[in-house]
Amino acid sequence: MANPHNPVCRLCRREGVKLFLKGEKCVGDRCTFTKRNATPPGQHGLARRRRISEYGIQLRAKQRGRRVYGVMETQFRNYFERASAGKGVTGTALLQMLEQRLDNVVYRAGFASSRAEARQLVSHRHFQVDGKVVNIPSYQVRPGQVVQVRPGHQEKEPVTRSVAFRAGQAVPSWLSLYPEELRVDVVRLPERGEMETSIDEQLIVEYYSR
Repeated sequence: MANPHNPVCRLCRREGVKLFLKGEKCVGDRCTFTKRNATPPGQHGLARRRRISEYGIQLRAKQRGRRVYGVMETQFRNYFERASAGKGVTGTALLQMLEQRLDNVVYRAGFASSRAEARQLVSHRHFQVDGKVVNIPSYQVRPGQVVQVRPGHQEKEPVTRSVAFRAGQAVPSWLSLYPEELRVDVVRLPERGEMETSIDEQLIVEYYSR
């Protein structure tokens, strides 16, 4: 997101669902979403609940998608326009492009505890794609490409801590993980069931199609 110092736990409470934006904190006892019983942020969170219009439902779906993947509005709209201009189902194509982001692949492979941490690790040049250093989190990783922690960076504290934290967690089948080499191969494009289940892509399509 634009300002990494914003209290992102408020975003989970605003969307009414865990977005797992803080990595280890989200699965521990310190999770704000759990401690505050998922009430909306603000002094009068409970009182603010009211019936939401159709537009409001679509807006919340779009905001949730943006927040899960950590992209800004303009960038998210650009993804949608590219998806709608291509072949196939627009909503599925949108999610596939978001899943193909390098920071997301790093997160999915278990090399980072959250997508925000993955963006930071990529920006700090800890990863390479097909043997070349890439420090652009939005880089689109294509099927057949290989993402790997750079030689000499395998023992860096953020990498080792994240790998230890995510050890044993399932990796989606569109990725092939080689944990000993800290490497992941992108085998194919992800299918809908292998992507974020908390996002309703049809509502996002309806929002942008108004």
